[in-house]
Amino acid sequence: MPVQFLVAKIPGEILPKACFAAASDAARECQIRFTSVCPLRRFCLVCLASICGSRLEFEVIDKRVKSVEEAVAGIRDGSTVLVAGFGIVGVADHLLEALHDQGAKDLTIVANNSGNGDYGLARLINSGRVRKVICSYPRSGDYSAFLNAYKAKTLELELVPQGTISERMRAAAAGLGGFFSPVSAHTKLAEGKETREIDGRLHVFEKPLRGDVALLKANKADRWGNLTYLKSARNFNPVMAMAAELSIVEVDEMVDLGALDPEAVATPGVFIDRVVVVGGNA
Repeated sequence: MPVQFLVAKIPGEILPKACFAAASDAARECQIRFTSVCPLRRFCLVCLASICGSRLEFEVIDKRVKSVEEAVAGIRDGSTVLVAGFGIVGVADHLLEALHDQGAKDLTIVANNSGNGDYGLARLINSGRVRKVICSYPRSGDYSAFLNAYKAKTLELELVPQGTISERMRAAAAGLGGFFSPVSAHTKLAEGKETREIDGRLHVFEKPLRGDVALLKANKADRWGNLTYLKSARNFNPVMAMAAELSIVEVDEMVDLGALDPEAVATPGVFIDRVVVVGGNA
């Protein structure tokens, strides 16, 4: 995946300002990689090209894909899929429908709830494509898809308190090995888990929760993958974007680079791999 950068840093040195004057607009927004080795490591890459004749290749960062089918291509059987949303708000329904049509099975779904009706996540469950659900509120809204599969013993449930499920994903994103929480102490949710008394209170060890894929919903994006959300539709989207190996987002609108207020960007593009526009602006 192309890497965004503005400065090149050489160990032990800060590059002279003159180096940056040589950088073109394209270089500032592109990935630069060596195709030949140059001994003059104390110069920035742009200067190396002119001084040493080293050949540099540029790849413009563009994470846009043309369709939801292309967006979910390559998701494998047995994947752990982080599905953002709170109830019906901030859910990537178009990507979930595309995943259903794509055919991946034996999925583990991590979400706040277990879907509604017979669309999106619920449709995946009804089709027998989900092996396990890790969620906080399996019985909310029209949860008939979950209930039928659970009663038939074709679906496994791991119940996780809402704050804990979010923190487990954040721990995965931060590269942490887990954390102790008092939330599920003295309950069935603590069975089989390591416990420790901290400051006179029993805590339960919670492991990080990482996804192979995250299916996200945002309001606006640029081609770098910077995202903004509409109010509560933000919910689990930012933490799931950081906790997955492959983060895919459906957006209502694509905007030009620089159009998004940096202070409003809740998910930086470095965490996003694929962006697809859905709805009326597709």
